Amino acid sequence: MLTPLQNSLPDYLGLSLDSVTYTRLVQCSAKTGSLIHGKVAHMHIIKTCFKPCMFLLNNLLYMYCKGGEMDIAQKLFDRMPKRNIVSWNSLISGYSQMGFYHDAMNVFKEARVSCLRLDKFTFLHALSVCGQNGDLRLGRLIHALITVSGSGSPILLTNSLINMYCKCGQIDWARMVFENADELDSVSWNSLIAGYVRIGSNEEMLRLLVKMLRQGLNLNTYSLGSTLKACGANFSSSIQCGKMLHGCTVKLGLDLDVVVGTALLDMYAKIGVLDDATKIFKVMPDPNVVMYNAMIAGFLQTETMTDEFANEAIDLFLDMQRRGLKPSKFTFSSILKACSFIEAFECGKQIHAQICKYNLKSDEFIGNALVELYSSSGSIDDGLKCFHSTPKLDVVSWTSLIAGHVQNGQFEGGLTLFHELLLSGRKPDEFTLSTMLSACANLAAVRSGEQIHAYAIKTGIGNFTIIQNSQICMYAKCGDIDSATMIFKEIKNPDIVSWSVMISSNAQHGCAKEALELFEIMNDSGIAPNHITFVGVLVACSHGGLVEEGLRYFKIMKNDHGITPNVKHSACIVDLLGRAGRLAEAEIFIMNSGFEGDPVMWRSLLSACRVHKAAGIGKHVAERVIGLEPEASASYVLLYNIYHESGTQMPATEIRNLMKDRGVKKEPGLSWIEVGNVVHSFVVGDKSHPNSQAIYVKLEEMLEKIKKLDYVDEKLVSDASEPKHSDNSMVNYHSEKLAVTFGMISLPRSAPVRVMKNLRSCWHCHETMKLFSKLEKREIIIRDPIRFHRFRDGVCSCGDYW
Repeated sequence: MLTPLQNSLPDYLGLSLDSVTYTRLVQCSAKTGSLIHGKVAHMHIIKTCFKPCMFLLNNLLYMYCKGGEMDIAQKLFDRMPKRNIVSWNSLISGYSQMGFYHDAMNVFKEARVSCLRLDKFTFLHALSVCGQNGDLRLGRLIHALITVSGSGSPILLTNSLINMYCKCGQIDWARMVFENADELDSVSWNSLIAGYVRIGSNEEMLRLLVKMLRQGLNLNTYSLGSTLKACGANFSSSIQCGKMLHGCTVKLGLDLDVVVGTALLDMYAKIGVLDDATKIFKVMPDPNVVMYNAMIAGFLQTETMTDEFANEAIDLFLDMQRRGLKPSKFTFSSILKACSFIEAFECGKQIHAQICKYNLKSDEFIGNALVELYSSSGSIDDGLKCFHSTPKLDVVSWTSLIAGHVQNGQFEGGLTLFHELLLSGRKPDEFTLSTMLSACANLAAVRSGEQIHAYAIKTGIGNFTIIQNSQICMYAKCGDIDSATMIFKEIKNPDIVSWSVMISSNAQHGCAKEALELFEIMNDSGIAPNHITFVGVLVACSHGGLVEEGLRYFKIMKNDHGITPNVKHSACIVDLLGRAGRLAEAEIFIMNSGFEGDPVMWRSLLSACRVHKAAGIGKHVAERVIGLEPEASASYVLLYNIYHESGTQMPATEIRNLMKDRGVKKEPGLSWIEVGNVVHSFVVGDKSHPNSQAIYVKLEEMLEKIKKLDYVDEKLVSDASEPKHSDNSMVNYHSEKLAVTFGMISLPRSAPVRVMKNLRSCWHCHETMKLFSKLEKREIIIRDPIRFHRFRDGVCSCGDYW
């Protein structure tokens, strides 16, 4: 359907309209944002050879600039026979609004060269460009031009100068302009307040806000948005300040404003007051996508995130879709994070389908979230596909993929990806290096860990607390507790993670006294322990045989710190009592703990039954744990060993037959050692290693030395004297013995032999390692799934309490 203007044009095709008519048509087009009418009028001017005046040409120029048609605007500007300052201002403004800041400043420079007298609007647009670019040098130059041009200090320029200096990070210059201004309005105050918020100077922001209110100026949506954002930074008085501002918004009638409501909601969510954030969200009459995103982000804060909050976030997402609101990129990336946290992988796949539907899969934030989702679900191949389909890969993308490999136990794959990241020319950040140190810790690859440690120092991020915490964990898990302690002492402000890791590391190494001393020092320094800290404390008590201390710390955890015991804390108490021989008391504790249905609890008691050769209780406990985990081999093996070591072979044979009937296979023992940046693995009786012959020669040599010792346990000597091909002789060739022997022939005598294994050491291997360390004068460190054993001069750090 033709408009009245288009219907009338044929009648006037050969006739020109006057300047006033053309101007009104162009101004109307600029005002409505519909350029079609303005273009038709421009075409009519050209067709009828009408010579427009400068006023009409400036209106045409303004219309094209406002509509974003900068190519046409530039051509029109170039063909103008004469230009005034309005022409130049329109073009500068147009380029600035479109984000073409370089072009805007070029036009500004041309305006100066043309010898025109620049007005306040020219300077206003130029200052805006400097603020957007963060170009302080040019901004100060324009400030000087304003001063020497005699333009005075109109309030528009004052506000622009304040805004420019704030955006360039020069809050002192902004304050100077503010203090020396002849006239100020609410924009001046709000601009300076926003500047203090931007640099995180919250206390000064509050003082300025109070001063503004005393001047009789009311808060508006802009100032409220800035100050509420500052309160969300969670500084010392942020909650009180936030509630005060909330009261002001209600008094001013702005509490239902979408912008202010979103800022309030975001503020409460960021400071952890989710109940108030939820109340604000519920009273908003028509929440938009931004409000939904703010509420979802509040539920998914890392510090407070729980399964309940993650499910609430997903429910919000579903409600948002029921309302017909289109999710944004931020919405999808947040919800994928929630799905990863609660392991709702099927839900995540459905959201992935929606992402494809909206054609948002190329977004790097969504790509990273998808990689994390599939990696955490164990679908490494799908994670790789998402990784390769993300066009803009950044360090977060690489870190998500590497972390996925490490979380799924593919540590070598994680190391390979890290090398590819380095070859790509991108610099890993502190989170990448922390993940890699975790991989090295799990592999016990101390040489690789040392190289990553050196890389962190070289790149200047070695002093990040997250890196130092990972270094403590890496060195401790590789058996080097001394290096871990040194790193801990270098941390300027250790956080709760630093203390917890150090306490747990000492506990795993059998240094119970040191672990408990660290805990007391941490308490004295004012840092509150968390549930992980207490796991380390209880493990230290268990490994050190400190029964009464362990029970006391368990009560302190509940009564003084209000921490509800979880299954790990309870299993530590069972282990504590069990190691001390208080088996009946341990069983009563299990029944009263609330975790009697968890096999971990009963397996801890079953291990204690083996240590104390309590076959009767062991059989009863084994029946419980096998009933809970009929396919887990560990319980069968423990019960078999209890019968076998107590000399009752018939029940032991029955257990072995039961495993065969049920198809339960014992996990093979595996030990590994890192030599020359290569990890070497061994199984019992292994002869596949290239140095196998030298390993067995050295092992036989050491076993012969043991036979000649007078003070050695007779059982140990008889096992060492068994013929090579007998069944009993296989104990001489357990995987850790082979790994330790390989370490002795491959490493310098001054270097400790560090061996890791997937199963607990048997009595024979433990006693043999003590003798190896004495005979060969070598330090041997063995890490099993439970703890570390450091053998020096015939003595183990566990004190034979293991």
